[in-house]
Amino acid sequence: MPDRPSLNVAVLIERRKQPNPWEAWSFRIADVVIDTGTFGSTMRTLRDDGQTAQVLHPGLPVTLFRDEAEGYYLNLSTPQPVWFVMWRIHEDDPSRAWPERVSLSYNEAGRLLDAQERVDNVPLPSDVVAWLQAYTDAHYRPEPKRRARPASFRRPEQR
Repeated sequence: MPDRPSLNVAVLIERRKQPNPWEAWSFRIADVVIDTGTFGSTMRTLRDDGQTAQVLHPGLPVTLFRDEAEGYYLNLSTPQPVWFVMWRIHEDDPSRAWPERVSLSYNEAGRLLDAQERVDNVPLPSDVVAWLQAYTDAHYRPEPKRRARPASFRRPEQR
């Protein structure tokens, strides 16, 4: 397996008009699919009936890095591994949103959420789970425990 394996994905964002009295628009990440180059290189609207629109954003790279192996492990150890999609709403046109990046690292998603970014997730298909598992198996090594618990945290009969 290459040192930095990668693949391209396309993100499908769904937009709904006035989902409630307090919002003009709502967005959700509807799907993430492998992009083999057949989607083109620019975003395109697949459907827009005035109330609901679906826009496909192709060509987003997903690259695996050794220093994110723990984050991949954490994602894989959940009942349903996911794609993490960071996305933004256009400041001047709140009816437009786009995906900024896609990751498979639980830790990276956490850092993005800590930075107040929008991050949603979509279930990972089984072939990508197997690809990520192979990389994680090759590169993830749990950190060894560095110290024992202080005696004050143990029960009296264990001291």
